[in-house]
Amino acid sequence: MANNKVVLLDLWASMFGMRVRIALAEKGIEYEYKEEDLWNKSSLLLEMNPVHKKIPVLIHNGKSVCESLIAVEYIDEVWNEKAPLLPSDPYQKAQARFWADYVDKKIYDIGRKILYSNVEEEKEEGKKGFIECLKVLEGELGDKPYFGGEAFGFVDIALVTFYSWFYTYETLGNFSLELECPKLISWAKRCIEKNESVSKSLPHQHKIYDFVLDLNKKLKART
Repeated sequence: MANNKVVLLDLWASMFGMRVRIALAEKGIEYEYKEEDLWNKSSLLLEMNPVHKKIPVLIHNGKSVCESLIAVEYIDEVWNEKAPLLPSDPYQKAQARFWADYVDKKIYDIGRKILYSNVEEEKEEGKKGFIECLKVLEGELGDKPYFGGEAFGFVDIALVTFYSWFYTYETLGNFSLELECPKLISWAKRCIEKNESVSKSLPHQHKIYDFVLDLNKKLKART
């Protein structure tokens, strides 16, 4: 299966696209990377993801798999000769899916208030909620090296890509995650130090910060 044609439609700064890149790297899959301009979406992106029209899109033998967590699960199932990303135990697998879903439904949406809101009260609300949600995740992590225990896996992939955005959240929100969630920051650094798939997939935090500032300017120009 690993020799089949694999293409990834992505944006370098996307924490969702980073998930797919990490999963592909974990499985040792070679693929063609196509950078998308979300202000001018390609015909291929619109064809491969006609419903949501967004990245990332994994294309395997001409068939598209959309939504990052679904793509990570797909990669895990198709290239199953390498170490699994999801637990085999049904209950543990359900728990992993629950926490990855929590990251999607809580962290991203709340964090947007910090990054893009011009209303101070809304930004403060976002900061408070963002920290609270990360503390919940820190509690779930506990003293384990990774969310699933001793091995890097599905929930780690779901969350660690946000680390490249942490500096931007902290700078625009005026807070320190090192102080608020020290165990979580130690976990993120461990993921980067111990897993080449992570270290090579996450862009520099300052590059993300510049990207968000530029995006804010574009958004303001359109209003």
